[in-house]
Amino acid sequence: MSAELLAEVSDQLVLASVLLYLAAMIGFALELAYGKARADAPAKRAVLAGVGGPEVPEAAPTWTGAPSDEAPIVHEAPAWALRAGGIGVLLGWVGWAATLSAIIARGLSVDRWPWGNMYEFVVALCFAAVTAFLGTNLRANVRFMGAFVMVTAALGLGFAVLYLYTAAGPVVPALNSYWIAIHVSAAVLASGLFTVAGVSGILYLVRGEGMSRLPARADLERVAHKAIVLAFPVWTFAVIAGALWADKAWGRYWGWDPKEVWAFITWVAYAAYLHARVTAGWRGRAATIVQLVAYACLLFNLVGVNIFLGGLHSYADV
Repeated sequence: MSAELLAEVSDQLVLASVLLYLAAMIGFALELAYGKARADAPAKRAVLAGVGGPEVPEAAPTWTGAPSDEAPIVHEAPAWALRAGGIGVLLGWVGWAATLSAIIARGLSVDRWPWGNMYEFVVALCFAAVTAFLGTNLRANVRFMGAFVMVTAALGLGFAVLYLYTAAGPVVPALNSYWIAIHVSAAVLASGLFTVAGVSGILYLVRGEGMSRLPARADLERVAHKAIVLAFPVWTFAVIAGALWADKAWGRYWGWDPKEVWAFITWVAYAAYLHARVTAGWRGRAATIVQLVAYACLLFNLVGVNIFLGGLHSYADV
């Protein structure tokens, strides 16, 4: 198969991915809209030992099913809503396979790692976000996030096609390095996990007390925290690998290029979130806002810097 045909196949597979993710979103949305609903029990609060000690929230109670005035009311999901969610999972995996095939075809068409410009990077980022969600769903039922992750991936791919598209071709000499497979792959993987955490954080802020088809806020916060704990060391490695690549490409490890600065700002923001949880016991809304600020820094670093600030990383081709 010729390089031109492979590039065309890749483009068509990206468009197919958009449609599949949108179809999966509908399935997840139907399950969420008509599925199980429960009341979120307000978190109890305890006072630290000592006069005037600050109040801290206790861990969310675990319900055993025994009758209790405090137990949440649960409205069970109809069977068809559960089937819709299952179809959403299936379509999500098909879309995942289509995006993976698009990335592979793009790489074969240009005979290099397929994330040498912003279009390719955003496609890889959407793929990583879907991978993180589907992989998490294999270990724990997080289908409640499906509609939001799928629409995020579909919008991301649509934005890449409409505004970031770059025809398949060679890249600037600085990107012709094995470091692109190391540095960019780590950044993409971490960004996918951070995206799952960001979606969970937004759902936490949306979910109020009382009846809701979203999980309890404690569960939403737990999903976000676990995703960030996994992603943070990978992002740390990506920043270090980027410095090593910069030394090989430009003869210095760090030069305060806008991309480098915002990668560091993103690292500091997520480090602050993790540090606040461990040392200050931050939980709930405050911690969620901090991690969403960190996610905003990540998005600006990944997309905004290349478009608006330029620098040595101005090979965005947009």
